[in-house]
Amino acid sequence: MLSRIAFLLVFAACCALAASPAWKHQYAKVNGVRLHYVTEGKGPLIIFLHGFPEFWYEWKDQLPEFAKDHRAVAPDMRGYDLSGKPAGVDQYQMKDLVEDVRALAEHLGYKKFILVGHDWGGAVAWSFAIAHPEYLEKLVIVNCPHPSILARELAGNPAQQKASQYMLMFRSPQAEQLLSANNYAGLVDAVLGDGLKTGVFTEADKQAYIQAWSQPGALTGGLNYYRAANLGPPAPDAPAAPPADANSMLVKVPTLVIWGEKDTALLTGNLDGMDKFVPNLTVKRIPDGSHWVIHEKPELVNGYIREFIR
Repeated sequence: MLSRIAFLLVFAACCALAASPAWKHQYAKVNGVRLHYVTEGKGPLIIFLHGFPEFWYEWKDQLPEFAKDHRAVAPDMRGYDLSGKPAGVDQYQMKDLVEDVRALAEHLGYKKFILVGHDWGGAVAWSFAIAHPEYLEKLVIVNCPHPSILARELAGNPAQQKASQYMLMFRSPQAEQLLSANNYAGLVDAVLGDGLKTGVFTEADKQAYIQAWSQPGALTGGLNYYRAANLGPPAPDAPAAPPADANSMLVKVPTLVIWGEKDTALLTGNLDGMDKFVPNLTVKRIPDGSHWVIHEKPELVNGYIREFIR
């Protein structure tokens, strides 16, 4: 009986992943890594970058919407789900993540596109926009601070330092064991917990996430982003970081930032002073949205993006 239940849950997860017949699962060998991506639609390119601990499926409510008039592409970033998982922590540096995006766009035949990112995907999107503004028509960020703002908050805001303690655990050697315990119960609770209670997520969604986390090396791949960046609150005796040079961190493309204000990991102080680094900035605050606002309010998020790129 238990084996039959397990089979049905896996079958449900597979059905969830194949929910849209228009989705095409494809692979590209770029920048020394094999990237899996899902694509739908035709037209100008729009790329969606997921965060931790998600995967391409984070964008299941955006792909059909923007495929109406774009080629919508959501990759598994390196280290995640069905994409390649380099072994060394040093292969998850930001320069490599940025080059993955650039090389993927060129593999798809585009030198101009719209880039959307959430969480770590947002961090990569910010860095891409700083390094390669010539590739971007517009930039959309969901609940991810500009890198200079986050550095400021981690260095000097006690509330953000407290909220970011989890980053230190993610960098620890024990992280994989802690996060995978009891069939990834901690990750399920963090990402899907409230959503499972309110109907934002289904049991099939839950099994799809567990299936992605269970891919060999996938959990380590995602955690290596934190390890490579040495991201987290500074040690008490660490020297103060020099203030960021606004010119070197300037985002020169039109940018939309969508922010769920109930985010308990990345606080709203990360919005303060962002216009110093992003002259052409639009901010949409969602007071009752959390860090997972993409899932909680997909129609509202889609509407904001649609209005911005129009």
